[in-house]
Amino acid sequence: MLSKADKVAGQGVGSAYLEQLALIKKHLTKYEVRVNSFSAADIVHIHSINPEFRIQAAFISSPLVGAVHFLPETIDGSIHLPRFARKVFYWYIMNFYRRMDYLVTVNPIFVEKLIQKGFPREKVSYIPNYVSKETFQKSSPESCQKICKKYGLKTSAFTVLGVGQVQSRKGIKTFVEVARRLPQIQFVWAGGFSFGKITEGYKELHDLVENSPQNLKFLGIVEREEMPHLYSVCDLMFLPSYAELFPMTILEASSCGAPVLLRDLDIYDAILGKGYCKGNNIATFVSQINDLSKNPKKLAPYKELADWVKHRYSAQNVAKEWENFYQKILS
Repeated sequence: MLSKADKVAGQGVGSAYLEQLALIKKHLTKYEVRVNSFSAADIVHIHSINPEFRIQAAFISSPLVGAVHFLPETIDGSIHLPRFARKVFYWYIMNFYRRMDYLVTVNPIFVEKLIQKGFPREKVSYIPNYVSKETFQKSSPESCQKICKKYGLKTSAFTVLGVGQVQSRKGIKTFVEVARRLPQIQFVWAGGFSFGKITEGYKELHDLVENSPQNLKFLGIVEREEMPHLYSVCDLMFLPSYAELFPMTILEASSCGAPVLLRDLDIYDAILGKGYCKGNNIATFVSQINDLSKNPKKLAPYKELADWVKHRYSAQNVAKEWENFYQKILS
């Protein structure tokens, strides 16, 4: 395994890498896993596109597996780069992927997009993310009380949680406006500016955070071990992103029993089916959250979806997919 995906705090790619690494170590015991080693290996699985890994790949004769967490077009709205630097960076991303013998994406929609970009179908596989139910599970009342006290949250209020980097792509403006229109409801956003001032639209987003309504708390980047407690505290996780890959936050929230409200995107139908709570605009989100806060019983079907997500993307199911994939390479 070669990766530096976990070096930037508060981004899902790092979480996905750590979960996959732990999964292989625990469930695929016939493999000896080395991390960021220069020693020979039967399979080299690269999780991040760092230049040193691209150089190293040029001297590796073993099968190379590249993790595709993003495509050039999916970076738009996340980081700001000058036009020439962006052009070079996008070229580099595709050059990195083309050096790999196999590509694995966590986004089923990316399979066709990669094929359209000229990658052979037999080279591209889809294996979903997963989260450990040992790490992400419903927290005890005591832990919930502590996390509420730490962040100044009201335990009696209907709580809507958003999770992710503060980016326009994440629908952060929508989240703030929905909170503004529902002053009786407690809104919380866990996540910050992981890429600092090169975040696309940084100044505008920074001002938005600084001038958010009183019923909305921005917690900044939250330590991973605290996230199960926040998911357990919330009544509803709300993610109004305009574009997503395979959000770890949905799996994490579901594993903790939290129902989710999402923007209506094609990818969610592909990974969640039709049973999730969804909307397309601010007015709809406001209406849905207001209705659910007044009629908590209506949350029940979406909690059932959380149970389905936990099973479909369980460690055992996803580990079996990785075992079959690695065995295919070895044979």
